Parts: sequence; C-alpha cells; structure tokens
Amino acid sequence: MDQLLSDTSKNEDNDDLVSSFNAYFKNIKTENKIISQETIDLIELHLNKGNIHGANSLIREALKNIDNAPINIAVTGESGVGKSSFINALIGTGPEEEGAAEVGVIETTMKRNFYKHPKIETLTLWDLPGIGTQKFPPKTYLEEVKFKEYDFFIIVSSTRFTKHELDLAKAIGIMKKNYYFVRTKVDIDLENERKSKPRTFDREKTLKQIQSYAMNTFSDNNMAIPPIFMVSNYDLSKYDFPVMMDTLIKDLHAEKRHNFMLSLPGITEAAIDRKHKATQQIVWLEAFNVGLLANFPVTGILSDNDVKKLEKSLNYYRKIFGVDDESLELVAKDFQVPVEQVKEIMKSPHLLKTNGKETLGEKLLKYLEKFETATGGLLAVGLYFRKTYYLQLHFLDTVTEDAKVLLRWTNSKN
Repeated sequence: MDQLLSDTSKNEDNDDLVSSFNAYFKNIKTENKIISQETIDLIELHLNKGNIHGANSLIREALKNIDNAPINIAVTGESGVGKSSFINALIGTGPEEEGAAEVGVIETTMKRNFYKHPKIETLTLWDLPGIGTQKFPPKTYLEEVKFKEYDFFIIVSSTRFTKHELDLAKAIGIMKKNYYFVRTKVDIDLENERKSKPRTFDREKTLKQIQSYAMNTFSDNNMAIPPIFMVSNYDLSKYDFPVMMDTLIKDLHAEKRHNFMLSLPGITEAAIDRKHKATQQIVWLEAFNVGLLANFPVTGILSDNDVKKLEKSLNYYRKIFGVDDESLELVAKDFQVPVEQVKEIMKSPHLLKTNGKETLGEKLLKYLEKFETATGGLLAVGLYFRKTYYLQLHFLDTVTEDAKVLLRWTNSKN
C-alpha cells in the first residue's frame, strides 16, 4: 500500500513538471523561443519518463549553448552607401566612439574588418569590402571574404542595387545562406523630394516608389524578390529597421536568438519587451533546472551569496537594457542635464539602496513578498522556485519598465 502511494506521488510530481514546462513554452511564439522545438520535445520526453537527471542535463547544455553560440553577420555594399553607419547602428555605437566602424565618403574598407558588440560578446559584425573592387573581383569575392563563417549577409545600398550586388545575392543563395537587402538614407531621399516638390510632396507615395524601384530591380533581372528593408541609420525607430530586426531574429537558429535579441537597441517598447521575454526565458530555465533536483522547499533568509548573485543579476539587466550608470551618464550628457535628473525617473538604480532602518536582506524579502502576491507564483505545486529567481524576475521587470520610461523621456525631449 505504501509503495502504491509512493508511486502515485511520483507520477503526480512528474505530471506537475511536464505540465509546468508545457504551459510555459506553449505561450511563447516559435520565433521568440530561445531553445529549439526539438530540444523542448526531448526535455518533455525525459520528464514524461521521470528521467529528471536527463532533463536537467539537457537544460544545462541548452543554457551553455545559448551563452556561447557565436553570431556572425556580414555587411557588404559599395562605398558611400552608409555601410559603416549601418554597422554602428546595429551595435549601438556612435561614429566617433571607441570600437565604431569608420565612417567616410570614400571606400574605407579594403579588407574585411570585424566589430564586436560592446555588450554582447558573442555578436560580431563584419564589414566587408564592396564587391567588384580591384582586390575583390566578383569571381573570387565569397571565397576571399570567408562566406562560410557568417550566419547571414546584409547587402547595403543607398540608391539602386548594382549588377555586382545582384550577382552576389545569386551566389549567396546557391550557397544556401540567407541574405537581405537594406536600402539606406531613406530619410535623405524623403527630404530631397520634399524640397523639390514642396506643394505636391506625399511621404507615403514617395516611400512606395522607392520600395517599388528596389523590387523591380530584381524582377527585371529574373530574380525572386528578397526581403528589402528601407532604413535610416540615424532614426532607427522609423521606417523598416524594427521590422528588419524581427525578421533577422525569426530566421536565426533558436539558440542564437537570445543574445541577438539582447543586442537590439531599445528604440521601441516592442524591442524592449522582446529583450524582456528572452531574458525571462533564461531565468525561468535556470530556476526550473534547480527546482528539478530540489526535494525540499527553500526557506529562511537570503544568504550573502544570494544577495551577491542578485546584485550581479541587477547590474547585468541594467547594462543590457541601457539603464546602467554609464548609459544614463551618456544620456544626461546628450541632453545636457545632470545625471541625477535622469536617475530620478528610474527605479532600478535604487533597488539595492537601504536607508539604514533595514538591512538589504530585509528589503529584498519585502520585494519577494510583493512579487509573489502580484504574480501568484509561476510554477506548478511541488516544484520549488528559489527566492533568488523570484527576485531576479522582479528586478528584470523593474529594469524593463525603466527602459520604457527612459525611451519615453528621450522621445519627449527630441
């Protein structure tokens, strides 16, 4: 009888685990998942069989792969098309800042150069020479620039796409690599059109004409029309830049999505939310994995190690979302206001500050009580969720809201 009750309890625990795992990932769109559906299915299979250690091992391996997965993006185009400015926009670096791609009106790229994202170590942008230059003739271009190393190609133009670029697209397609065309300087085109036709200027009509011209280039050359994005390197929230980023995320392998999503500039609230969802998946997977092997509730006060881990997590979230002290100082400098004025509208810089009436541990436990009350818990009964993970989620939510507040504040100043 006791054995029967024990077996029944184990089956119920397994059902809870499977139910929690299924419920969480079922609510995440495929293009936003940071682990592949194949991996999700394998983890569920282990959970269904009661193979807890097998599920734990798969999750640990998935988290390790996410941390270490390299992302290499190739950007190419002829001189003067805004290629370097586009790279700086992608990595969130000003043209005169350290680590920025050199911007100029002459061909500044005579060899392939790489630019590491300042916050995402695994993300590298490669600035490739324009195809057809003397050192890189079309016949040997892909081999010379080591095409096998890149996840995808972005071909940049500011006017029409040339024969060399179209030939490059064909060759990339044959090599089974994804490529995208980016039409830069759309803002300049619109302004020139407005000046030349002040009475009849129609913004939407002009944008459609630019798009149609680009599309017709491929039709006229008997090519399938690829994704074409119209962007401004200096006003990323407008035109197709947000749509382009969504497309690139969707086309990347699942394990590369997380770090790429974290690299997104916080130009829209949708981009900020996407970062939040990606980071939340990491916190949830780590918590779930710890809970798999726990066989008793974690109670008591937070340890010094817990507090240090939380402080490290908070600093990381603030950095990724662009609301860390260094980023806020740059914002304050750009708008010529004291940095304290910017911090006044933020909550995250003050999360770990105490007034002397309570310890940091006591303050964190109050956050925990409020968060648990507000969320009602995130996992099924029987799966223990450590206090530190609840607090990480609270910190993540706070930082996400700060990023949105900062975006609204900067937009109101522009």
